[in-house]
Amino acid sequence: MRTATAPPDPPSAPTAPKPDRRGGRPVWEEEPGPVGQGLKGVTLVTVCAAILGPLWVVVVTSLSDQKTITEAGGLVIVPKTITFRAYQELLSGGTVTRATVISLLVTLVGTAISMAVSILCAYGLSRPGSLLHRPILMTLLVTMFFSAGLIPTYLLVTGIGLQDSYWAMILPSAVSVFNILVLRAFFMNTAPELIDSARIDGAGEWRILLRIVMPLSKAVIAVIALFYAVGYWSQWFNAMIYLNDAGKWPLQMILRQLVIKQEAPQGMSQMIATQQVPGLAVQMAVMVLALIPVVAVYPFVQKHFTKGMLTGAIKG
Repeated sequence: MRTATAPPDPPSAPTAPKPDRRGGRPVWEEEPGPVGQGLKGVTLVTVCAAILGPLWVVVVTSLSDQKTITEAGGLVIVPKTITFRAYQELLSGGTVTRATVISLLVTLVGTAISMAVSILCAYGLSRPGSLLHRPILMTLLVTMFFSAGLIPTYLLVTGIGLQDSYWAMILPSAVSVFNILVLRAFFMNTAPELIDSARIDGAGEWRILLRIVMPLSKAVIAVIALFYAVGYWSQWFNAMIYLNDAGKWPLQMILRQLVIKQEAPQGMSQMIATQQVPGLAVQMAVMVLALIPVVAVYPFVQKHFTKGMLTGAIKG
């Protein structure tokens, strides 16, 4: 009499290898050896030194007196005597203080105008079926590759009466097509269900933009606002071309006059000539003042860079 035998078990499907819990790496990834770890450390230290080294020299030189600068032969690496005379001279209500206030106002007003125009333009272009959607988009794309040039731009700015005006530092560079395209790509990723439900509830385009699209796009809006703000804060070329009155110069023009042309602003020449304030320390102090706003704002926007730029550029 035959006995029934159980069929053999089917071959089990191969299972994915489990990650190595000790190092947090999958088993197929080779852990870096001592040489690899050492190269990583050397690379990080080198990059940090290349970035922080020049900044350290600038700050230390701005805080040094004439004797220390003379002994160092110029730029100071090791501080000896710390003095704030250069900063006191710059912030005593003279030319540099006025230029700093002008730069701040131009940055705030210019960033607000640029963001308003860019957001409205990007939202209109992101809505399918909007008026003249395709021709306007093609026109903007053409301007990214072809420009009229400096002379026609100068004639246009002077022709509409912006010569020697603060608006000459804002309006000619108020809109960036690249920033509009990044915003448009991000706005197009907004879930259509949210917009459709808002329309069913009676919301108009303004309410949809302000209550739905913009709150969901905080990351890209923060990044684009930083781009515009840094551009306005660092601007000097428009001021050099369109501003004849030195009293209207922004901080970057004062920095250019000190560092490149080796000319001190009015009211400061006598102090530098008598070596009461070292000229090199004043130059470095102006550089530090120009860096402070960017360094202060960047850490608060850094977390939005990856999400704001990559999502808006790739998914669009």
